Amino acid sequence: MVYSSSHLQLLLFTLFQLIVIQNHLFCKADPTDGFTPISISQSNFEIQKPYDVPVNQRYSFIDGVHKFWVYKTDKPHTTSSQTKPRSEIRIKGNDYSSGVRQFEGYFYVPSGSSGVSIMQVFGASPSSTTLMLRVYDGTLYYYREKVIESNIYNRWIRLNVIHDVGASKLKVYINGVLKHEPSGRGGDHHYFKFGVYTQDNESDRMESRWRGIKLFKK
Repeated sequence: MVYSSSHLQLLLFTLFQLIVIQNHLFCKADPTDGFTPISISQSNFEIQKPYDVPVNQRYSFIDGVHKFWVYKTDKPHTTSSQTKPRSEIRIKGNDYSSGVRQFEGYFYVPSGSSGVSIMQVFGASPSSTTLMLRVYDGTLYYYREKVIESNIYNRWIRLNVIHDVGASKLKVYINGVLKHEPSGRGGDHHYFKFGVYTQDNESDRMESRWRGIKLFKK
């Protein structure tokens, strides 16, 4: 079969379009593109746990994995607190009041953990948090308002949360895919937390595991 020059041009143009589409599908931008890494270490991790038990009864760090667990009958993290039980890390030394900050981490929630917040952007007005990601019956929610990801039990999941303070906007990514863009909730002092923090309709025991924790800024 003999092709004319016009046919060859059309064929080449079609192949070019297919290559562009393929690149678009398989070379999506990463949430961290354009951001600068922030250096953090274990010294930046402040552990909050029930005040009447030692740290090793509610938290472990083995082979790069942070493991948090708490029971609904546990005490709060201080004797004066009226909040529910928690086993969390508050990332200190990187509080912010302006600019754009990003949290990245891989989390794992075992079957049965429910009614619990596993990640927060702390600081808001008049509420305490700008963002909470909660688990209810194997589904990850933004507070209880929107489903972020279903069927999360027993698998490692990459999470990226971007907070643009000036624009009062957030972005939540799961495995590199944008899932939600909520508005900010005010406040002028923010920081990131992760672990387990009891909410409503909680299970008897709540657990989450985390690895690969990173922070970024613009």
